[in-house]
Amino acid sequence: MIFTNQFYEMEKYIAGLQDIICSNLESLDKIKFVEDNWTHKEGGGGITRIIQNGKVFEKGGVNISSVSGLLQEEIAAKLKVQKMNFGACGISVVIHPFSPKIPTIHMNVRYFEMENGKSWFGGGIDLTPYYPYPDDFRFFHSVMKDACDKIFPGYYKEFKKECDEYFTIKHRNEMRGIGGIFFDYKDGSETKYFSLVKSIGNSFLQAYLPLIKRRKSEKFTEEDKLFQLIRRGRYAEFNLIYDRGTLFGLKTGGRIESILMSLPPKVKFIYNYIASPGTPQSEMMKLYQPQNWIKN
Repeated sequence: MIFTNQFYEMEKYIAGLQDIICSNLESLDKIKFVEDNWTHKEGGGGITRIIQNGKVFEKGGVNISSVSGLLQEEIAAKLKVQKMNFGACGISVVIHPFSPKIPTIHMNVRYFEMENGKSWFGGGIDLTPYYPYPDDFRFFHSVMKDACDKIFPGYYKEFKKECDEYFTIKHRNEMRGIGGIFFDYKDGSETKYFSLVKSIGNSFLQAYLPLIKRRKSEKFTEEDKLFQLIRRGRYAEFNLIYDRGTLFGLKTGGRIESILMSLPPKVKFIYNYIASPGTPQSEMMKLYQPQNWIKN
């Protein structure tokens, strides 16, 4: 399959973004990312970078991939296309800090091209906090709004709603975090969507680094840590049951270690856990529903 120039421009962009994100995160901890290069059985491959067992970052991954192959029938049916060759490239970031005062964050931006000439962009950033710091959440959403407004003024509200709906754990009727922005299947022939993808990717550090610096030295209790581990279990539930990227990777023969790097290192599944009334954990549970964090 012959790719367009836009495909190669996307490859170049995500490679540079991976370097920038990794170097900035490393500056906040005493450990470094380790790199793992891999190849896809049908074509292409990727670079997985993992950081783990640090003082700040318990586990994190900043992965890029560019793969090609034959679209399997199950995936083709979901996309409402015939079985054909495809190419896909993107960057996926998941960071699980050690402290429950620092949120988990996830970002993914991606680009697909099909043999029939169709193409599309998708992506977004969402935050999964474990302690109720509304000011942090308002700050995060303000950065997301700015990233949208630079390219599509007024679209933040739409992308936030899509994020709230997508990152809902349906069998529990609760969000896995406090949302962010998300979009998918946006026409690849519209260059503005490429600009949007880059705006989102470039906003990652702007949105996340201040939260880390603000909270990394704060003390926390055993109850704070327990709640973090319970909510990480919810995170794992979502990724294994609903996440499109995880399912796409598994269905297309992707590299398992890279696909499942998003799973947290430690979780707890406690039967019928209910946070005690009046605690920070009880307050946080109320925020795992759609909220209006900023004035649209």
